Amino acid sequence: MISHSHLLSHYSFFSSTFLNKPFLPSPSLSFPSSSISMSSSLSLHHPPNPTTISPLPLSDPDPPTSLPLRIAIVGFGNYGQFLAETLLSQGHTLLAHSRSDHSAAASRLGVSFFTTDLHDLCERHPDVVLLCTSILSTETVLRTLPFQRLRRNTLFVDVLSVKDFAKTLLLQYVPQDFDLLCTHPMFGPQSVNSNHGWRGLRFVYDKVRIGGDGSRISRCESFLGVFERQGCEMVEMSCADHDRYAAGSQFITHTVGRVLETLKLESTPINTRGYEALLGLAENTRGDSFDLYYGLFVYNSNSLEMLERMDLAFESLRKELFGRLHGVVRRQLFEGETHKALHQNDASLDMVMSKDVTASKYEYNADDNSSRLLKIGIVGFGNFGQFLAKTMVKQGHTVLAYSRTDYTDAAEEIGVSYFSDLDDLFEEHPEVILLCTSILSTEKVLKSLPFQRLKRSTLFVDVLSVKEFPRNAFLQTLPQDFDILCTHPMFGPESGKNGWNGLSFVFDKVRIGTDDRRTSRCDSFLDIFAREGCSMVEMSCAEHDWHAAGSQFITHTVGRVLEKLSLESTPVDTKGYETLLKLVENTAGDSFDLYYGLFLYNPNAMEQLERFGFAFESLKKQLFGRLHGLLHKQLFGNDKETQIMLETTGLSTFR
Repeated sequence: MISHSHLLSHYSFFSSTFLNKPFLPSPSLSFPSSSISMSSSLSLHHPPNPTTISPLPLSDPDPPTSLPLRIAIVGFGNYGQFLAETLLSQGHTLLAHSRSDHSAAASRLGVSFFTTDLHDLCERHPDVVLLCTSILSTETVLRTLPFQRLRRNTLFVDVLSVKDFAKTLLLQYVPQDFDLLCTHPMFGPQSVNSNHGWRGLRFVYDKVRIGGDGSRISRCESFLGVFERQGCEMVEMSCADHDRYAAGSQFITHTVGRVLETLKLESTPINTRGYEALLGLAENTRGDSFDLYYGLFVYNSNSLEMLERMDLAFESLRKELFGRLHGVVRRQLFEGETHKALHQNDASLDMVMSKDVTASKYEYNADDNSSRLLKIGIVGFGNFGQFLAKTMVKQGHTVLAYSRTDYTDAAEEIGVSYFSDLDDLFEEHPEVILLCTSILSTEKVLKSLPFQRLKRSTLFVDVLSVKEFPRNAFLQTLPQDFDILCTHPMFGPESGKNGWNGLSFVFDKVRIGTDDRRTSRCDSFLDIFAREGCSMVEMSCAEHDWHAAGSQFITHTVGRVLEKLSLESTPVDTKGYETLLKLVENTAGDSFDLYYGLFLYNPNAMEQLERFGFAFESLKKQLFGRLHGLLHKQLFGNDKETQIMLETTGLSTFR
């Protein structure tokens, strides 16, 4: 059996050389021992000589006059039909051929379809032959084209997602008198729909071989003008540079999308914007065949390194989490510091599930002005505490604050009374104590609070990202006379910087006194968020943690894995890749303590981490399984079709 590591080394050797065709025959099958060179750093590699990019204007008040072209589309599936609609709308004449019968779709669009005979299509002498074939079938198609039926200066264009491979094939099979233009529209039907058109979407091209006379130059510009007229961002770069960038953007995007698809993620009542972006990414990936993803892997010589780097990043993240956990357990076993590390009845180890609590249902009425102003004491006045305080002060509430760090100046700037002594703050008798502490410090803070300074019916509220843990901590630590409201604003300073409208706010009335004054106080606190347009979601703490493990924890996990790759914007970013970059930016703003808290104090998080790992392993097995199959057929089957694919991927060592 050929091991994965042997297969990787075999593939990595040939992936760096297969584009330099023609292949030379070898008298015997050999297995090189060289392997891919992995950097000790996980940062993104850039081309040694960055490509000069020549973007054309997004829009032109007087776009250049485009010559009407006769364009033959070879491969008239979904993508060929997608491009055909725009080509026709701009007045070009279209012919089409495909292995499958798409004559009905062609007739509906107004395209002349040639069912069986490519000779008939080529004898119509199209100005442009546009290859819309799959990556895996392109070489077979090129081998079967009757070039002799075409005019000798015909322009050949491809739209494959890998470019060095396409360029090599075109140079190898297309006669030298023909012009060659390698292109990659960085979009498809799905992304165009969500973008409401092509405007601003990138179109990458490389004029591989264009004749010097005016008519051939004009024909090439007319074809490019199709995309410029639609408002595309035109990016000219070499095929090699495209593939270097695409391995770090397009391949990573598809990899994340396929891992998420394997997890069967679903929308929850507490979706964050980041999680909704991941759901959209998984949905877009679901529309692409595995053949497309496999083609991105096999035919871009940079993709294997990116897959390896992502594997290393995930393993690094797991080691960070488990390393911390190991430290906690070690202190418990050998240093006798159980009370400092894993407190008695720790919610993460012995979880008490939420029970039904009889409480009046909260309903916000925008026309009801009876909501009273509150005196709110914030304990923990870091970024999130200040973020919430600004809105509370704006609504007229009196806000007091305390924190271990001195935030006197920040408090004064937003109109908050700052206290350096908790006893002094509590003696002001705030009606609400709002805990804005970190997950890891919450229990320690609770045990240090001077409850005797407060009124006996004070309402305690938390805003932690896990809910069963603070619920249990409140019930164990707070005097029984105190009210308890567990909440989770599903947003923060970054996602809520433009307002809270439509953002989810989850709450559980764990223990609220039944008299009108106490129920009214609880509702007045909730009104702070409802007035800002939040989507108010009432659910038990246990249910929250169940949903959050599958949404919030997975979102943070993906963000932290990608952060370790040091991904950066490229000239060929897709909308999906931009989504991932935004996710990394949001995740990077959160401390590792927050992520570790989500892992340690949500009993469902471990299962989700394992499922993510299994999904990633499953995807790698699919990819390497197909490569192994090719090698196995080479060794024992060696049928003609397999040999073609092996030669194309660079995995063949003989003809």
